[in-house]
Amino acid sequence: MEEWLKPAVVYLSHIIELVGAAVIALGLILFIYQFIVSHLGIKPHRGNIELRVKFGSYLTLVLELLLGADILVTAVAPTWEDIGKLAAIASIRTVLNYFLERDLKSWERESNEEGKINPIKGGVKL
Repeated sequence: MEEWLKPAVVYLSHIIELVGAAVIALGLILFIYQFIVSHLGIKPHRGNIELRVKFGSYLTLVLELLLGADILVTAVAPTWEDIGKLAAIASIRTVLNYFLERDLKSWERESNEEGKINPIKGGVKL
């Protein structure tokens, strides 16, 4: 059983990493598009914090995927290198989530002050 389990888990982790790369590419394309559209004045935005929060959410999702992929590989055949990668990704994810949450609260506070629609809360007018 072990002779096919390890290659299958490694293969699955590579698929998850590819999905993560696709999510980063999608997030980056949307970020660049929204940045260009908003800064050319075609569609106004509430500031760069909105773009940062949206792009940061894509990065957080990718870090979750990478963490899952590394957990799979580490569970089958843990090496110190794999454990180190796992710890590094978990640390980066934690720091990114902290700053993303802080930016999100700041963005919501600005939205409340301006009385604009908040897309985080389902488009409810604040």
